Amino acid sequence: MLLWTALALALGLWLALARSGAERGPPASAPQGDLLFLLDSSASVSHYEFSRVREFVGQLVAPLPLGPGALHASLVHVGSLPHSEFPFNRHSSGQAVQDAIRASAQRMGDTNTGLALAFAKEQLFAEAAGARPGVPKVLVWVTDGGSSDPVGPPMQELKDLGVTVFIVSTGRGNLLQLSAAASAPVEKHLHFVDVDDLHIIAQQLRSSILDAMQPQQLHASEVTPSSVRLAWPALLTADSGYYVLELAPSGDLGAARRQQLPGDATGWTWAGLEPDMDYEVSLLPESNVRLLRPQRVRVRTLPGEAGPERVVISHARPRSLRVSWAPALGPAAVLGYVVQFGPLRGGAAQRVEVPAGSNTTTLQGLAPGTAYLVTVSAAFRSGRERALSAKACTPAGERSRAPHPAPASRSPPEPPEPRTRVALPAAVGDTRTGR
Repeated sequence: MLLWTALALALGLWLALARSGAERGPPASAPQGDLLFLLDSSASVSHYEFSRVREFVGQLVAPLPLGPGALHASLVHVGSLPHSEFPFNRHSSGQAVQDAIRASAQRMGDTNTGLALAFAKEQLFAEAAGARPGVPKVLVWVTDGGSSDPVGPPMQELKDLGVTVFIVSTGRGNLLQLSAAASAPVEKHLHFVDVDDLHIIAQQLRSSILDAMQPQQLHASEVTPSSVRLAWPALLTADSGYYVLELAPSGDLGAARRQQLPGDATGWTWAGLEPDMDYEVSLLPESNVRLLRPQRVRVRTLPGEAGPERVVISHARPRSLRVSWAPALGPAAVLGYVVQFGPLRGGAAQRVEVPAGSNTTTLQGLAPGTAYLVTVSAAFRSGRERALSAKACTPAGERSRAPHPAPASRSPPEPPEPRTRVALPAAVGDTRTGR
């Protein structure tokens, strides 16, 4: 009897300790940062789509370390006017954030995303909204791809302030505009996915968010072929010291570039870098108040001539379909694009030329119920070409009625002209299968 009593007391004590540990929230080593969700809540989104997006956001935040001393979350709706569902300092636990997301209602109205982004900028840096100075800032924008007002300028302001921008598009929208709005590299920060398949990207997006929230560490973002943005936590103040930032090619540390920055700085953008090159970056905090260790990170710039990426087939009709693609990197070096398409089982191949500033075209004159191979090639000023292919299938159209037999008194119809069969050429350059 005493043995069973002792076991029951031990089990009760263990449960109490576990419960108290859970109530304490995230561990002290949890990443710190402000995470703002921007949801398209306008009338352009159906109630069903909004409910699936809301479910996805709840699933996304469930395992995140939310709470005091860790991540803080906020939710803003896009509509005719921006609406804050809850600020950063409203909820102090992950469960409370999930409950608030599930309880949020669609606002309807116009899709004024640019206005909502300007509002989000104020929320991310306003202490009145619970935002914290000196911590990483992340914006996750879930959209159907459309906006009634310009998105580019307010989004660029956010990125210039060091905000990492992730975009989840439910399959519609201009790929070129969304690629420019997302943080670089685009393949990590921009996701195209059907509203019923959002759960597929949850784990990958969650990991990317945590990477952007790493505290107490120098980290790189906005990586392009010629520049990189560096960010770090607030280790000093304007009165306690200054930083020396060094950058050098990995194979030539003697060619280091140095930049002195004030103690209240938390970011800097290096420009004029070489494409496809490894760089060693060092952050040296100089202070007479306390000794701080240098922080280092290695970053590799993107290739100067890469792409096109992500060939997307949409608006498929029996005799037409739309082809879109992420633009090639280094747009100043791109002369234009060529889209080649032809039936997979052989037949006449056709080509459409697209100017460098565009990233979409509509293919016409297709056959219903036919599988096609579509290849998008980018021609660079250097003379090289890069290509990416994708398969597409037109839906079967209505069956045409059999023609009535001609009257006997009329002459028989002219025989159709013979068709010339042309083999489909192989894709030029680095042809890969579209994702």
